[in-house]
Amino acid sequence: MARATTLGELRASGYQVLPVKVEMRRNLIAKLRTGERLFPGIVGYDETVVPQLVNAILGGQDVMLLGERGQAKSRIVRGLTALLDAETPIIQGAEIPENPFLPITAQARAIVAEAGDDTPVAWLPRAERYGEKLATPDITIADLIGEVDPIKVAEGRYLDDELTLHFGLLPRVNRGIFAINELPDLAERIQVGLLNVLEERDVQIRGHKVRLPLDVFLVATANPEDYTNRGRIITPLKDRYGAQIRTHYPERLRHEIDIMEQEAATLDMGDYRVHVPDWMKEIVAEITHQARRSPDVNQRSGVSVRASVANYEALLANAFRRALRVGEQDVVPRISDLPFMLPSLQGKVEFEAMEEGQEDRITRGLIAAAVKAVFDRRLDVDDLENVVLAFGEGVHVETSEDAGATHYDAIVERLEGLEAVLDVLAESPAQRPSAIEFVLEGLHLHRLLNKASAGGKASFSG
Repeated sequence: MARATTLGELRASGYQVLPVKVEMRRNLIAKLRTGERLFPGIVGYDETVVPQLVNAILGGQDVMLLGERGQAKSRIVRGLTALLDAETPIIQGAEIPENPFLPITAQARAIVAEAGDDTPVAWLPRAERYGEKLATPDITIADLIGEVDPIKVAEGRYLDDELTLHFGLLPRVNRGIFAINELPDLAERIQVGLLNVLEERDVQIRGHKVRLPLDVFLVATANPEDYTNRGRIITPLKDRYGAQIRTHYPERLRHEIDIMEQEAATLDMGDYRVHVPDWMKEIVAEITHQARRSPDVNQRSGVSVRASVANYEALLANAFRRALRVGEQDVVPRISDLPFMLPSLQGKVEFEAMEEGQEDRITRGLIAAAVKAVFDRRLDVDDLENVVLAFGEGVHVETSEDAGATHYDAIVERLEGLEAVLDVLAESPAQRPSAIEFVLEGLHLHRLLNKASAGGKASFSG
């Protein structure tokens, strides 16, 4: 069916323009009935955040998402556009998007009054029905709501003429979704200006009291740390948001790994084959979970999922660098690659101790704790008794982040019982060097082997 191009055609077609919240509610109900995934790419919130958000939308409430950095708040907000219709009709030529059946500005009313059923209608796609603003202390009411346009005054209009107004960001997202990120950073006097927008819909601009019943779904994000460090949300404004929903970091290691794999940059490695053992993925995710529990890390700032993503990228990059240097086609991260994550990890966390050299000590401690935790989940030390006994007979072996795979074949031949463990751990021959390092490091962390490290090399002995 052809889309209407005029108000008369739109009326004749029987098309109904629903309020934004009603439109989103209707589309949400349809998705729930079909079982369609509501927020693709959002991991770990299916049983916590998503049900609360669904309830808020079903209840027609504006929403505030409260949580630490790196908890997918912005992604959730942007994902709400999927609940809008694919496109909606608006009055063509009006300064802000307006319902053709119910214009709210003087300009749009004048257009309809003059053209009647011939009023031109345009169709606004859902991607253009979303707007967001990062709250900063220098934002003004003119930015958000509007201001008298001096150019229109210079053209001969009177100051008391509503047509002299230039509308700000919020009215320009009429018929859509508007988000304010980091709301506590917004100056309190500007927050006061939002009160009427959320409730009474009366907006005053430079003495102009404009009745502007905006049709907007409002959503805000905030970090609890910001309440004390940089600002606060005034109580009357907070009261006007219908639902405050608390986000959180991934509660399960599997969710952390899923996000890590989903968000990591896709690196072009040409003909090189990438094999990432499951235990190495688990270690990267476990490092982040260890950091979130560590008393040496500032927990008020949080440890973002971006830490896992950046660490995973750094791990793959060093494994690729080794393959390039030694002339191998397989890119497989190992335990000896973990220290090369320190720059990415230290850039993502805030430490409680600021003494010289403490950051390296803390991060290396987090890595060791993560390796031991994963080792204990995957292997039983008692099953490695033969490997430990081999070291007791004077054997000592060396691993290195720049050693090729053939170097590790010799280690297997010298350590009785190691082959059986590799059969369980390694899914392919390319993963065997990584598995060997994992076993040796785990035994060392259980104080069953001695380890001496220097320059990317490690020597293990009994």
